[in-house]
Amino acid sequence: MIRMDLRALRYFVETVRQQSFTAAAERLNVTQSTVSKMIRQLEDEIGQPLLIRDGRALHLTDVGRVVLERGQEALGVMHNLSREVADLAELARGTLTVGIPPMVNLLFPPVVSAFRARYPAVSLHLREDGGQVIEQQVAAGELEVGATLLPADPALGLEARSFGRYPLCVVGQRRAAWATADVVPVAALRDEALLLLGDDFSLTRRIREAARAAGFEARVAAQSGQWDFLVALAATGLGTTLIPAPLLARLKLPAELAVRPLAEPQLDWHLALVWKPERYMSHAARAWLAVCGETLAPPDAAAGSSPLAVLR
Repeated sequence: MIRMDLRALRYFVETVRQQSFTAAAERLNVTQSTVSKMIRQLEDEIGQPLLIRDGRALHLTDVGRVVLERGQEALGVMHNLSREVADLAELARGTLTVGIPPMVNLLFPPVVSAFRARYPAVSLHLREDGGQVIEQQVAAGELEVGATLLPADPALGLEARSFGRYPLCVVGQRRAAWATADVVPVAALRDEALLLLGDDFSLTRRIREAARAAGFEARVAAQSGQWDFLVALAATGLGTTLIPAPLLARLKLPAELAVRPLAEPQLDWHLALVWKPERYMSHAARAWLAVCGETLAPPDAAAGSSPLAVLR
């Protein structure tokens, strides 16, 4: 059985990368003779040459190609192992960036406060973007964890943990046709000019999909990334908007506005934390998920609250 020295593998891989014993020795901070000796020992252990020296050029043998490929994998495993072990102490320091949509951030001050109190040396950064953008950033590895609106894009293969589910409210002037109803179906918005968030927001994607399912294309009068601005536009009579109930509870609504719950319970503000399940997650990100689990209201509690007390 071949017993490879990881240090010899590292020297061999670096020599192939640099295409030079001298350059590899400089990168590894050892002498050239040490690099040559370790590679000879590796060749003796395997029983076959790995490199063909042709003047200043180095060429891999067939066996050398296999050893290079598997050696890189082995060194990668050891690097990840070292990183995970070292990461156990990283909560004494480190950096974590979390993606949070602007409409969702109002739920997170208690989480940020609890996380900072528990892990004061971790540098926490909050990146604000639409839910669809955050999903893509998590899938691409730009973010370890983020918040979005469910359902997330299934093609991205994200793991999701729900933390809140709230009804949507239809908001517009009292003279709107839908304002005479107690609850408003999506179909009743067919002829309404809609005021929506930007297209990079998951909520806008879901509203457009719900309109198509009801047999029409959403007629958009204006879009903005600020939900309070959409409500202000609705107050001018420009159109109708759909806002999650908890957000409306934070506003003093003008008297001319009517607010009704959307009839379709499946089209709600269903919030979740997402991450890529097969990718390594730092201990800081795991700690963030744990604090979120302790701090944010569970889905049943959120749905059972009374956000519709704002209705007029």
